[in-house]
Amino acid sequence: MKNISRLRYFIYFSLIIIGGCTTGKKALQKGDYDASVLKAVGRLQNSPKNAEATQVLSTAYNLALQDHLRRIEEAKLAADPFKWESVIYDYQKINQLADEINSCPACLNVVANPSKYIKELTDSKYSAAVARYDSGLALLQQNDRLSAKKAYYEFEKAQNFYPNYKDAKAKMEDAYWAAVTRVVVQPILVNSRIYKLSADYFQQQIDNFIGDYQKNKFVLFYSEQQASSQKIRPDQVLSLNFDDFVVGETYVKERVEKLKRDSVVMGETRDKKVIYGTVKATLSIFDKKVSSSGLLDLTITDWQSQKIIRQQKFPGTYIWQDSWASYKGDERALNNQQLMMCRRRETVPPPPGALFLEFTKPIYNQLVNDITYFYNNY
Repeated sequence: MKNISRLRYFIYFSLIIIGGCTTGKKALQKGDYDASVLKAVGRLQNSPKNAEATQVLSTAYNLALQDHLRRIEEAKLAADPFKWESVIYDYQKINQLADEINSCPACLNVVANPSKYIKELTDSKYSAAVARYDSGLALLQQNDRLSAKKAYYEFEKAQNFYPNYKDAKAKMEDAYWAAVTRVVVQPILVNSRIYKLSADYFQQQIDNFIGDYQKNKFVLFYSEQQASSQKIRPDQVLSLNFDDFVVGETYVKERVEKLKRDSVVMGETRDKKVIYGTVKATLSIFDKKVSSSGLLDLTITDWQSQKIIRQQKFPGTYIWQDSWASYKGDERALNNQQLMMCRRRETVPPPPGALFLEFTKPIYNQLVNDITYFYNNY
């Protein structure tokens, strides 16, 4: 059995090696010249005298080089202002093939001096940066938020292609602030001293959310205090108000059950014989529910036009429950669960402030999901 297991392992391991060391001939036949070169290089690194890999590398490299150079020339003739990005891609591919061959001594016997286009690649990146920079300037001049957002990414691409190109970094900053939507969040007003502490906690949860919001860098939230101290002119105002809320509506329901149990030991006779009988009881079960609910209104208004951009309402409900029981009659008519209920006493419900906080929890979850969804791609 051990020999069979070793044989299976050897076969499996051999298949992995063979599969990982193809000569690249199939890729060459399919016209995938880059893949053919890379596979041939890999084979020659493991088997420097492999004749098939040597032949494949020689053929595939020449075809790959000519294919990339052809694409580069075609791209340069195109009218597309962003054609240089295609040129960059092909130069990078050519240089990558050269690097792979240079890392393989046996491959250098086949392709002695693989071509590298370092200056051409740098020049192409410069031209690509120019195109993106000019596009960003044109977009920025349109003086609207969406165009400024696009301009931001154009300047960012220019920076990536050619770091420190002109004032691309400064223009990127200008575009960002032109694209940003500043949202002032008004505090929730609850005209009740009883619920003030809980309402303040609910408000703090919202403040924490907007303070940590990072889903869309082009949306900035400010509290009224922050906006005032920083002299922020808002683009939008987000207001939150309870249309209505009710705390502590109490409902008590009583259910009465007639209980009877037969064959209960009642005692015994003088001659010690057990006497069986029937016992009865009336069980009263009390179910108490304390309901608290509210409806929060979210309104987002454009600061300049005063038009409502979005309005949503979020309901929330919390029901506190309690159960207990009492009985009249013979307790032997009750089962263990019923006896336990009878030993319980009515529980005092949570204070109003705690009930208020509980019904706002589902409201908070709906609220933050809606705000996130609305502003994520704004």
